Amino acid sequence: MLTIGQLAAYSGVTTRAVRHYHQIGLLPEPERDASGYRTYAAPDVVRLIRVRTLAEAGVPLARVQELLSADEAGFAEAVDDIDARLRAEIRELQEHRRRIARLAAGDSLALPSEVTRYLDRMREIGAPEVMVEMERDSWILIAAQWPEKIAEYMVYKHGHLDDPLMRKLLQTMGNALGGDDVDVALAETADLLVEMIEQAEASGELDAGDDLELDNSFVDLLDTVVLGAGPDMVHLRNRLEELMVERGWSGLVKSERVQRSQT
Repeated sequence: MLTIGQLAAYSGVTTRAVRHYHQIGLLPEPERDASGYRTYAAPDVVRLIRVRTLAEAGVPLARVQELLSADEAGFAEAVDDIDARLRAEIRELQEHRRRIARLAAGDSLALPSEVTRYLDRMREIGAPEVMVEMERDSWILIAAQWPEKIAEYMVYKHGHLDDPLMRKLLQTMGNALGGDDVDVALAETADLLVEMIEQAEASGELDAGDDLELDNSFVDLLDTVVLGAGPDMVHLRNRLEELMVERGWSGLVKSERVQRSQT
């Protein structure tokens, strides 16, 4: 007869595992000897090895008893079912790995790939990083609300980056953020923005954002993205909005003509 330690050693498990299998019913409790110790025999070793083999193969302990008591056909069916579950878990883990790998770039968190490619192009063109980060945060908000429209809308955004005016705008914004003559750079930025807005108005693209149903509360939410860029950026944004109003337009997220009072 074997002690619990000998049973564990012959079966390739720990004594703690043996006690756990007793608790959940996978290994029947043996009779105790005159001294009160559990004693085991060869059938217990065989059963425990079978339990260990199934567990190491990935069979959930909750299903081990089912397989141990199944006939040949039932065993094969249960194994097929467990194999299908394991393959599904592998696919899920592979998808998790793919997503984790994408996060290494930073921008990929909570963003579709179409937007990350757009942000990469902004950097390639020379957009200031603070502007890229504000675009990123804005598109995180938009993608959460309208994920099905992102791919279509990114076509417009990539087209904007092909526009020489947009490239020049990014350069002037960079000058406004880090140049010596901020006022001049902001004025030039406002001029370029107005020119682009009026071109978009003439072509009908100014209303393209209406497909996203940007209500006033969401527009206000997008407008607060700039707060995360710090007080200097807030100041520049406020000054740029003043210059835009002087040129007949209001709003940087959703631009509209200023309604001038009649005198």
